[in-house]
Amino acid sequence: MPAVVGQPAPDFSLRDQSNNTVSLADLKGQKALIVFIPFPFTGTCDGEACALRDDLGALEGLGAKVVIITVHAGPTNRKWAEEYKLQFPVLTDFWPHGAVAQAYGAFNEQIGSAVRQSFVLDQNGVVREIVKSEQLGQAREHQAYARALAAI
Repeated sequence: MPAVVGQPAPDFSLRDQSNNTVSLADLKGQKALIVFIPFPFTGTCDGEACALRDDLGALEGLGAKVVIITVHAGPTNRKWAEEYKLQFPVLTDFWPHGAVAQAYGAFNEQIGSAVRQSFVLDQNGVVREIVKSEQLGQAREHQAYARALAAI
């Protein structure tokens, strides 16, 4: 069953760009923003990641931890995070391929990647908002994150 507003977020435990394990339990205790990215090193995904990077202080000021999840391998995520100076975890959902994205209802079987969906969680790990784009090449509304976090 995919993640839905008002219900606990699906559990996960994934490796970040530094090979550290990050789990849903690590995000509990404060608000969280889980951002699924389809394809690192592409214009729209790079733009969204850089917008999060540039706005990280404000998002943290609203009490949020930020993580990105991709279905790409760890070395790809490490290079992407280094190149764009991403200071938050970029998690790999590579194997089993897209299992966490599937659990969240954020996986496109036809192209084998995550879709553009973000999940705003409260301190208890309950989904409070889903921010998404219906088109692969269209960025999510970045300001929606601050509005959703402020409403919690």
